[in-house]
Amino acid sequence: MKTRRLTELSLLTAAALIIFIVELRLPDLSAVPGVKLGLANIFTVYAVYSYRAREAAMLLVTRIALGAIFSSNFSALIYSLSGGLLCIAGMLLLKKVIPVNYLWLCSIFGAIFHNTGQMAAAVLLTRSAAVLVHYPTLIVSGCIAGAFTGLCAQYVLKRLIPVIKTDDEKTKEKKL
Repeated sequence: MKTRRLTELSLLTAAALIIFIVELRLPDLSAVPGVKLGLANIFTVYAVYSYRAREAAMLLVTRIALGAIFSSNFSALIYSLSGGLLCIAGMLLLKKVIPVNYLWLCSIFGAIFHNTGQMAAAVLLTRSAAVLVHYPTLIVSGCIAGAFTGLCAQYVLKRLIPVIKTDDEKTKEKKL
């Protein structure tokens, strides 16, 4: 991986981590555990459409691991990883059929995958299907949050494409 690419991914991870930590300080949106905006996922969705699969997954796993360390909530690591990995796997597959103009739609499906992974982890950890009572609420709130984060990621992507192209042209000129 080139230094520039690694630097970009590091900055995206840092920005996602900062937003994650700020979001931790916000009051809970619902009495149902796990309902949150997930604003850090803006960077994950952006990375899915802007970077290679391995790089997007690296951003996600690094953010989740550092988020668990900074929040001192290691039990949430299991839920975040199970949801996040299923989410990114699903979005990477959907990216092949959902064009960048409908990135927000991929984000909604990503939210559904994320909540499904979290509920699977909850069922396995508690050894009870009783936690599934929260699943419908998580799906509805996840779709709303997924649409919002997807629209934000789509806006960021549209704004950054001209900047990235300009930087690439400058780099090519320097090489000549």
